[in-house]
Amino acid sequence: MAPPLLKLEDIKLTFGGTPLLDGASLMVGPGERIALVGRNGSGKSTLLKIAAGIAEAQDGEIFRQPTATIRYLAQAPDWQGHKTVRAYVEAGLGPADDINRVTLMLDSLGLTGEEEPHTLSGGEARRAALAQALAPQPDLLLLDEPTNHLDLTTIEWLEDEIARMSSALVTISHDRRFLERVTRATVWLDRGVTRRLDKGFAHFEEWRDKVLEEEEREQHKLGRQIAREEHWLRYGVTARRKRNVRRLGELQSLREKHRNFQKAEGLAVMKAADAADSGKLVVEAKNISKAYGELGVVRDFSLRINRGERIGFVGPNGAGKTTLLKMLIGALEPDEGAIRFGHNLEVAVLDQKRDAPKPDETLAHFLTDGRGDSVVVNGEERHVVSYMKDFLFKPEQARTPVRELSGGERARLILARLLTRPANLLVLDEPTNDLDMETLDLLQELVEGFPGTVLLVSHDRDFLDRTVTATIAPDGKGRWIIYAGGYSDMMAQRKGEELERRKARSAEKAASSPKGSGGEKTRSNSAKLSYKQKYALETLPGRIEALSDEMEKLEQKLADPDLYAKDAAAFARFTQELEKKGQERAKLEEEWLELEMLREEIEGA
Repeated sequence: MAPPLLKLEDIKLTFGGTPLLDGASLMVGPGERIALVGRNGSGKSTLLKIAAGIAEAQDGEIFRQPTATIRYLAQAPDWQGHKTVRAYVEAGLGPADDINRVTLMLDSLGLTGEEEPHTLSGGEARRAALAQALAPQPDLLLLDEPTNHLDLTTIEWLEDEIARMSSALVTISHDRRFLERVTRATVWLDRGVTRRLDKGFAHFEEWRDKVLEEEEREQHKLGRQIAREEHWLRYGVTARRKRNVRRLGELQSLREKHRNFQKAEGLAVMKAADAADSGKLVVEAKNISKAYGELGVVRDFSLRINRGERIGFVGPNGAGKTTLLKMLIGALEPDEGAIRFGHNLEVAVLDQKRDAPKPDETLAHFLTDGRGDSVVVNGEERHVVSYMKDFLFKPEQARTPVRELSGGERARLILARLLTRPANLLVLDEPTNDLDMETLDLLQELVEGFPGTVLLVSHDRDFLDRTVTATIAPDGKGRWIIYAGGYSDMMAQRKGEELERRKARSAEKAASSPKGSGGEKTRSNSAKLSYKQKYALETLPGRIEALSDEMEKLEQKLADPDLYAKDAAAFARFTQELEKKGQERAKLEEEWLELEMLREEIEGA
């Protein structure tokens, strides 16, 4: 087996009294793809920084292969000393790296390289940071929340780019679908220690639940053993005093173990503050348009939203999702058209800036707006510490400055304040950024069970599939199209639309082709399929299936984490073969589709 690129063993780090890392380990071999998962504040980002050499552990062993190239993607890039994005990306290259990769990455990520860092949006900054990490094609990529602020197109590009690269990968992400597609092993950081599953993230949650169930059983057994020992000491035979002393010592050890058991953190308790019902009509937009100069972001859009609907908005960054959303809630006037609002609307908005608290503000001050020690939720006054516990904050954090929170904890805090405000229209603009999986599950339940109406902008495909009843997406020309269901439903409907367009193009092509072209009858005059066409129609499905089998075998070979280390040439060859066979399969599928449509047309005639 090839030596590891990175090995962290028995890593320890304590802030204050409670250990953040208490014997955590992480080993990465060539070509491995690892998801690093855990609750917000569990130390995932800290462990990744220690792996990258940016943070120091108080104890433990660290090995980084001297010849290995390691690149780290931080949540917040450091632009200091870089006047342009290109200069920033080039600074990540090593002496032997290909400078042309900089241009390739910038082009792929929609950047020119001439942008000045201080002018970048959140999405552009994230793409620039990705370009710097990916351009050197490092031996090991350490990615902390790489999909944050990225649109769906860029996320899917990133998934494909990672699949093409031979780099090993350790990534932290809240995006379930991203993790499912790019990882083949999972490391769970929980209560300061790590556990490893040699399967991708798709298998993690089932495994985690089994681990926690086993822990509960062990604690139950330990409790029963303590009860038996106590009974023996009280009522058992006492002929040998020395033996009793030993048993007493063992009992004390068992009690200590039971008392010091740190149970896994529970789930957050999320419930939106209730407001009176709105009318059946929430919002009605008729032929609204909005342009910035010559750029028309919304053209002639109409929509009626009724109470109880949950609508998702998707599309590339800059397409106009937030602009459309602001018009629908009355925060922005349309240039043309009219918007009518229903009765009794009470709106709560979580925007992309997240109504950010000041760094020195304490959690309690932020939640109460500085008005005492209580918050009012659904008309009931609650102590701020009690309310904080619902969102997994500890009582001692009430006076903690916000600057000491992790990104995920800060997101949870802002959600906690939002949900104290009575609302029957909940507007969430990128609510999933920085949230851990468990909190995402609770947010999903909140959205699904919210008695009012929800408008949701998100790039999280899994979250959209689980929550929304309709999805609105742009066509790239200022038009916005409404699809029933979530993201996957939208993609299926778009595929159907594309199929219809292909049929129409094929029909036009057949109608315009010269009679007898190529020695065959045209579609309009053909009474039956030619022998060649019949043979192709019968044999193409088998050829497509055979190609799919070959691709599956290649994917299995590439899934071997040791392959790149053992035979880099074979890894590259298999990757090229997989891409070539994928293109060949797509061509055969297109040919079969055209012949199938021709057969249906002839039989229909």
